[in-house]
Amino acid sequence: MANASAGGAVNYTGLLVPIAFLVIFYFLAIRPQKKREKQINEMRESLKAGDEVITIGGMHGKVLKVKDDVVTLELGADRIKVDFSKWAIGSVINKDKQEEKKDK
Repeated sequence: MANASAGGAVNYTGLLVPIAFLVIFYFLAIRPQKKREKQINEMRESLKAGDEVITIGGMHGKVLKVKDDVVTLELGADRIKVDFSKWAIGSVINKDKQEEKKDK
């Protein structure tokens, strides 16, 4: 009571630790996740015919065509054509190889 009546100052040092934890949590968890989501969205938007991809279900295929949110893949030795949603594409596996060839 003596502190409050003496100057009317409020002690905010107790809030520093929770605020510091929130800032650390943001930079270690939330920000990297948003960055990764942005990279995945850019990858899916840049799909084109000829790209080799892996779906989130583990299927390997070659992109035949991309129309709106649908990607047509050619799968296996039988060259089966299957339509997938863009969000089902997990990764592009030939981007690095194409970039290496361009650099040489």
